[in-house]
Amino acid sequence: MRPAVFVDRDDTLIVNGALDWSLVPEGSAIVAGDLCNPDWVRPLDGAVEACRDLKSAGYAVVVITNQGLVARGGGVLAEVYATHDRMRAFFVDTDGSPLLEGVYAAPHHPKGRVEPFNVEHPWRKPAGGMLLAAALELGLDLSASWMIGDMDRDAEAGVAAGLDPARCLRIGPDAEIPDLVAATALVLRAHSEGRSGRRAPA
Repeated sequence: MRPAVFVDRDDTLIVNGALDWSLVPEGSAIVAGDLCNPDWVRPLDGAVEACRDLKSAGYAVVVITNQGLVARGGGVLAEVYATHDRMRAFFVDTDGSPLLEGVYAAPHHPKGRVEPFNVEHPWRKPAGGMLLAAALELGLDLSASWMIGDMDRDAEAGVAAGLDPARCLRIGPDAEIPDLVAATALVLRAHSEGRSGRRAPA
């Protein structure tokens, strides 16, 4: 079984908060942050290269994302899937092979209005269901895996799925780890030290 690095989508892999959300039509069901337009997808600086480094080190890179906009009526599953197809097109290795081994999305939100998604669900972060499903489907070793995201719920989802809390990293301008690039460096350093027989940092 292989280890994985589970990553959040928005503001971890691709730009979200810095998009011009004023372009959303007034009265739309879409709210700021509801990214389901493939034309708006662009990788964060260094994110593609970070995923290449993780893949080279033997990690499966798996995206884990809440997409409650579907439950709220801000978009439909087909738009979420198209957005993810566009994201995958950016995240390719130098030989053209995919860097993202899986993309899991939870379209649920308990305060939504669109059935059957207007419920709480084991996949919705901070629950760990998406990670558990990915581990089962892709043959991943959760005991050696990491979770990286820009929200507390990302780290909490990793812990809920049984990951070592020290391997569940929160990134962002208000976190100790600024971005995916820095988090990847930490993962790879721990990986290298573990292989050499030295204790990986907590």
